[in-house]
Amino acid sequence: MFLVSDHRLRKELLCSRSQSDTPQANGTLTSITTCYDYRQLCGYLPVLLLCKIKTMKKVNISHVSNEHNYWLRSLNFYKTEISILKGRLTEIAGKNTGSEVMKEVEHFENQFKIQNDNIDRLSHDIHVNIDAISKQAQTQSAGYIDESLQTTHTALGNRFEDEEKIIHDMIRTFRKFAEQWM
Repeated sequence: MFLVSDHRLRKELLCSRSQSDTPQANGTLTSITTCYDYRQLCGYLPVLLLCKIKTMKKVNISHVSNEHNYWLRSLNFYKTEISILKGRLTEIAGKNTGSEVMKEVEHFENQFKIQNDNIDRLSHDIHVNIDAISKQAQTQSAGYIDESLQTTHTALGNRFEDEEKIIHDMIRTFRKFAEQWM
């Protein structure tokens, strides 16, 4: 039921949703609702209102799959990058034996270990999400993921972006350190 706020007419309108939901270009779902007021009974045409019923983006499974592949490739790249930086760190530690340098070396060793663990955890969670999506795809042939998997996917994307920022900052800091001591 909708309430019309017209200064001449303030009547409740009885509304019945039409069967067709119309997808918009941005992926949100809306539906056309036909509203009948008391004039409908006297031969007037129905009033059409475009009502947003539920804003839910439909996400295609292939799009999600592409994002997962990008994330996993990026995480593998970062693991390789960290292993290269570990080699440079070992080289710096071998050339410089001062206590100040050794504190920084230990700091970066810890950072590399922590980030490797974070990458492993995130990769595992992405693989778990991939498995859940593939199970859903086998049971439903619509080609879209449901809302709970979409929420998980978005959270994984946020975690990936956060991890990426942390790694970039760590690499930038390490390069400054390496320039100073190599």
